Amino acid sequence: MLVSFCLITGCRGNARHIVGTWRVGGDPNAIVWEFSSDGSVLIGTTRGRYSFGDNNRIKIETSIATSVYQMELVGDKITLKEPNGSKLVLTRVK
Repeated sequence: MLVSFCLITGCRGNARHIVGTWRVGGDPNAIVWEFSSDGSVLIGTTRGRYSFGDNNRIKIETSIATSVYQMELVGDKITLKEPNGSKLVLTRVK
């Protein structure tokens, strides 16, 4: 029961901290990701929705694709890991 509570509150914490504008890597010309508090996301010009699952997973659904990533959020960096092992690192835009 306690483990479930921690997972749930952890996900809510990520929901609050993910809100904002993020860029892939440090390239100022890279695609910008914008997460809103209502569960919407804008990736470049593509609109979609995001939701959190168990084990620090995030699901991002757009008209192009649905992806599930293992997510690690530390400070101003988000690392999204795909099941095949590839990683995408986003840095908060200040």
